[in-house]
This record gives sequence, structure tokens and C-alpha cells, in this order.
Amino acid sequence: MVDIGHDNRVGEFRGRTGPYWSLRPMRGGTEWDAEPEHVRPADPIERLRAENARCNARSRGEFL
Repeated sequence: MVDIGHDNRVGEFRGRTGPYWSLRPMRGGTEWDAEPEHVRPADPIERLRAENARCNARSRGEFL
């Protein structure tokens, strides 16, 4: 998912928190709340970039 309300951050949908959606960065890290009207599905290139960043983080031994 892409949060256009937070600089087009790409994250995985984790659930709902009241009126907000919880998203988590693809590389791991702290979840953030996003307004559902500011979230859209990631297009193929955005998904590829996020998956590549996740693989690179994993190869460096970063926690996911």
C-alpha cells in the first residue's frame, strides 16, 4: 500500500486502529497510522522497489 498522506511511503497493511489503517514499512520498523482515503494500492514498480529494499536489508542482517 502507498500512503500518499505521508510522502508516498510504501507499507504492508497490518490492520485497523479505529478509523485508521496501520501500515508497516516493507523493510520492517515502526508501524504508522494512515487515513484510508490517503492510501492506495502500490503499482508494480513501487512493489518491486519495496521488495528489493527488503531483500537488501535482510542481506545486511537488519531486523525485519
